[in-house]
Amino acid sequence: MEITEVRVKLVTNKDDRLKAFCSITLDNEFVIRDIKIIEGTGGHFVAMPSRKMSDHCEKCGGKNHLRARFCNNCGTKLAENRSKKDPKGRMKLHADIAHPINAKCRQDIQKKVVATFKEELERSKLPGYRPVDLDEPDDDVPETMS
Repeated sequence: MEITEVRVKLVTNKDDRLKAFCSITLDNEFVIRDIKIIEGTGGHFVAMPSRKMSDHCEKCGGKNHLRARFCNNCGTKLAENRSKKDPKGRMKLHADIAHPINAKCRQDIQKKVVATFKEELERSKLPGYRPVDLDEPDDDVPETMS
């Protein structure tokens, strides 16, 4: 697997740990969007795209985020601590949508993404800087898939 493109969109809120969003292209064929670059105590790290975990109300079957106290659909009070715990005993509130399955792959992605982030940060200091547009349509995608 080769990371053939990394696009970084800086986040302007200076007080937040979230520093940028990015997308990576693998082998000029597959794109992963909504990767986050976070500033941690040991430096910048990559957080893969994730979704909020949810469950269903026992009374009406309505879908609710695990931190919801009442059902979004019927208003019934929901049980507390409905989420599973991770190996460290913390509530698991999010699940990765895409993620590396081994440490080497994670290191390769993180190294390339953080390096591109630092390059984009330097470019942002130049006059006439224009941020990257992560919402551009992908090339060679047919209008309808058959």
